[in-house]
Amino acid sequence: MDRQIVHIDLDSFFVSVERLLNPRLTGKPVLVGGSGDRGVVASCSYEARGFGVHSAMPMRTARILCPEAIVVRGDMGLYSKYSDIVTEIIKEDVPLYEKTSIDEFYIDLSGMEKFFGSYKLATELRQRITRETNLPISFALSANKTVSKVGTGEAKPNGQKQIPFGTEKGFLAPLSIRKIPMVGEKTYGLLRGMGVAWIRTLQEMPIELLQQVLGDNGSLIWRKANGIDQSPVIPYSEKKSMSTEQTFEQDSIDVEALGGILVGMTEKLSFQLRTEQKLTACVTVKIRYSDFNTYTMQARIPYTSLDNILIEKVKDLFKKLYQKRMLIRLIGVKFSHLVQGGHQYNLFDDTVEQIELYRAMDKIRLRYGNNAVLRATGLGKKRRY
Repeated sequence: MDRQIVHIDLDSFFVSVERLLNPRLTGKPVLVGGSGDRGVVASCSYEARGFGVHSAMPMRTARILCPEAIVVRGDMGLYSKYSDIVTEIIKEDVPLYEKTSIDEFYIDLSGMEKFFGSYKLATELRQRITRETNLPISFALSANKTVSKVGTGEAKPNGQKQIPFGTEKGFLAPLSIRKIPMVGEKTYGLLRGMGVAWIRTLQEMPIELLQQVLGDNGSLIWRKANGIDQSPVIPYSEKKSMSTEQTFEQDSIDVEALGGILVGMTEKLSFQLRTEQKLTACVTVKIRYSDFNTYTMQARIPYTSLDNILIEKVKDLFKKLYQKRMLIRLIGVKFSHLVQGGHQYNLFDDTVEQIELYRAMDKIRLRYGNNAVLRATGLGKKRRY
């Protein structure tokens, strides 16, 4: 049985939501992100892209390229609301779907072809989403995730495309190697240094050569270039919270040491958020005293995964919560109201320097472990979590 995989992407999602609230933005170059010169573009309209603007670009550069652009600060809570509406529609209409970000989905319609027609079913789903949300949406249908994702990019803006079984290689051949998922700036630079610009050239290269140049990723990129991808659509289930806590061998009243442990906990959870491409909008601090009475305090915050924001909130909650001046048996931190969304969705407040710092820190942690990079205040006493 041929697989039938749909990739759905909400076009310029943040901008599209802003246009629902303010129709005067329609047809104009719009930038969503930090409003200061040191801010970063989180999303931009197709009109702005025509000037060379793209996501994650410094806002100062974007304004130089497109002086007439209208800058709008982002509202992650609002975008999450519309993402949830789209998710519920998809959940009602299809048997198996995977939500890979706040505005992107994969749907497995394998086996549906003989009953409804997979392309017809995907078309009707797109029409329903557009009708009920007024959001532009694009999709592509093919035999696998890679080809469908590339196909959606070719269908944009606000379009749809089908790549019939057996035509995947020919569809990909004339496209830029940038279109292949996994080909970032570094890989692109290496391939261009070899004289490779088009997917067709990758298709014709020996797989062993790509392995020599790119290591294990070389064979995977070669397979993607040839339209080969057996990765499954993973059933979607949203993780609602993440937490960590520590029970002490001896009850403590050392506020400075407790604060250091809380900072370390928060760093660990923040790193986990970014690793899992999630953001939190609710922080909870927990205290259990020596008499076993347990108290919690929580606060809502703008969606984020950044240590500096979350640490300050955790410290503030602990200060408000710790009123009894009794010995403490246990402390804990929890992040909840989680949404899918990579680090780029923190770009409403980040500066370029902050983004690069967090990327560098996370890279070190991924290679050497969670405790490879820690704030001095987070070292505290020996931790066991």
